[in-house]
Amino acid sequence: MNTDTEIKTIGIDALIEKLGEVDAERFISLIIREPFDYTMWQKNLWADKSIEEISKLAMDSRKEK
Repeated sequence: MNTDTEIKTIGIDALIEKLGEVDAERFISLIIREPFDYTMWQKNLWADKSIEEISKLAMDSRKEK
């Protein structure tokens, strides 16, 4: 199990890897600035996809890594 500090570091590294340094910082600023309900965001994130489509996307993503 990771410590809080390790989780923060891993998260920042993941954001930078996917978004680059500037957009990662912008993302963090947006999250801090705006009220953000992670649970609601996740609920709406895949609203247009079926469970089967989400599962296939996850499996395809895992295979790529």
